Amino acid sequence: MTGFARVGESRRVTILVDGKPVEAREGDSVALALMASGRLTIGTGPTPYCLMGVCFGCLCTIDGRPSEQACMTPVREGLSVTTEAAS
Repeated sequence: MTGFARVGESRRVTILVDGKPVEAREGDSVALALMASGRLTIGTGPTPYCLMGVCFGCLCTIDGRPSEQACMTPVREGLSVTTEAAS
């Protein structure tokens, strides 16, 4: 259990995180999708802190682009994410 409660439904998409499929909801940010799946460590810090693009605690490689903010990037089908934990 992650402690997240969903209100309403949205389309489910699959993203690849460190080479493994993770189910996400359309409209979520990458950071939220990872946290909802139980992954609390994304970047170099212990957890994403602000979730609004200020703290840079969620930097990861997204679709081959290093140092992208996961909290500011919306998920889409087939998106590829490499976290700092996998680097």
